[in-house]
Amino acid sequence: MGSGLRTGTGYGLRAGTDVGAGTWPGSRLGAGPDAGAGFESGFGPGTGPDAGAGAGPGIRVVLVDDHPVFRMGLSILLETLPGVTVVAEAGSAEAAVAAVGACGPDLAVVDLHLGDRLPSGIDAIRAMLRVRPGTAVLVLTMLDDDDSVFAAMRTGARGYLLKGAGPGEIERAVRAVANGEVILGPAVASRAVAYLTGLRSPGAAPVPLPELTVREREVLDLVARGLDNPAVSRRLVLSQKTVRNHVSNILAKLQAASRAEAVVRAREAGLGGA
Repeated sequence: MGSGLRTGTGYGLRAGTDVGAGTWPGSRLGAGPDAGAGFESGFGPGTGPDAGAGAGPGIRVVLVDDHPVFRMGLSILLETLPGVTVVAEAGSAEAAVAAVGACGPDLAVVDLHLGDRLPSGIDAIRAMLRVRPGTAVLVLTMLDDDDSVFAAMRTGARGYLLKGAGPGEIERAVRAVANGEVILGPAVASRAVAYLTGLRSPGAAPVPLPELTVREREVLDLVARGLDNPAVSRRLVLSQKTVRNHVSNILAKLQAASRAEAVVRAREAGLGGA
């Protein structure tokens, strides 16, 4: 392949050798200056996705963050933890999926904001878990709004921390999530529990169709009022393409076969009123 993928013999790196059939990458994909879509990996003995029982216990981690300096610092931190090995790093959703497929990690630590497509980290989590359902996902992000927390957990993340978390908190979360537990940082835990139970705060009214984001509920409310996509676009000051995407997501999340069925669900939940 001519995409900048290089591999070494054994477990070291040797530049300039194209990967061919039958090679196992101790590799760097797209490691040059235009490497935004590539991932970097470095396997040691017994750390590949097909490593046998002789590899011993440990947590094999893929880091997904589009800020190289933050990713480097987190990698250094995790490598100091006993039994934790960073097997690959990725700076985009596409590279994250490739890294998980190639490395078969126990854990992926994922930012939700990957480049300009927000929340591209949600798309990355969904795609990574399709490729390897057994990989646990810990979100480590600056996004602390209810919709981001809810969407990440529904997509399959088992943990959610903010980037202000300290080293001890990150270590606890890495080990807990890799062990199959669910963990939320203290800054989001109480709000996440309230959101997941359908309440914004004690005594507040239940949130209708909580599986939808705030924006998706706004779109569905207007659709249930009888507005077509161009009218919804004008009302919410969104492009028609964005409205179509929201409607498509709404149908998928509600498992509605048609727009009319989604409207019925919306009105049953109290949306679309006068």
